Amino acid sequence: MNKKVAVILSGCGVYDGSEIYESVITLLRLDQRGASVQCFAPDIPQAHVVNHMTGEEMPESRNVLTEAARLARGNIKDLREARAEDFDALIMPGGFGAAKNLSSFASQGAASQVLPEVLRVAQEFARAGKPVGMMCIAPTMAAQIFGKGVVCTLGSDEDDAAKAVVQMGAEHQPCEVSDIVEDPKHKLVTTPAYMLAESISQAAGGIYKLVDRVLEMTHEA
Repeated sequence: MNKKVAVILSGCGVYDGSEIYESVITLLRLDQRGASVQCFAPDIPQAHVVNHMTGEEMPESRNVLTEAARLARGNIKDLREARAEDFDALIMPGGFGAAKNLSSFASQGAASQVLPEVLRVAQEFARAGKPVGMMCIAPTMAAQIFGKGVVCTLGSDEDDAAKAVVQMGAEHQPCEVSDIVEDPKHKLVTTPAYMLAESISQAAGGIYKLVDRVLEMTHEA
């Protein structure tokens, strides 16, 4: 039977939404492995909109769900409809949207809060013992989802975000861009992706391993 995987997106674009390469690589690998995928995103305004040519904030408003629908080719649902009981695993790509729209980490660091609807869904998977994959900046939400002591990676221990994650109660493990860190107790798999990647192929190496391991864990008791 094909495994069913929920993917939570946070918009469209590295600076204000989901990192596009990370999201597409994730969806590609899931398809290659024969998984059935449903994308979700919260139906909320983006924290802000960034001109990806200049890096400057733009004086306009966009909706996270509407923007994420670009990545999902329209096959996406409001996160409020997501239920862990309908899926075997959850994966959350990175991009600043994960730290701006799915949580407040970009502005509040260690004092940040995860969006309640994201927290609800992710904790449903955690309580059910179903595997979760998080990449790039997304693991900054791990401590609030799984509790203190959860093991994850953002890449380098020296990164300010990694230091904040430790303040929040997580155990951070350094990791090469091509590798993954696994927390067997919590069934969490993380990879640095574009926290360290300098090319799309570098990001793909770790993301492929993450997707493969998450799917393997769905077969484990």
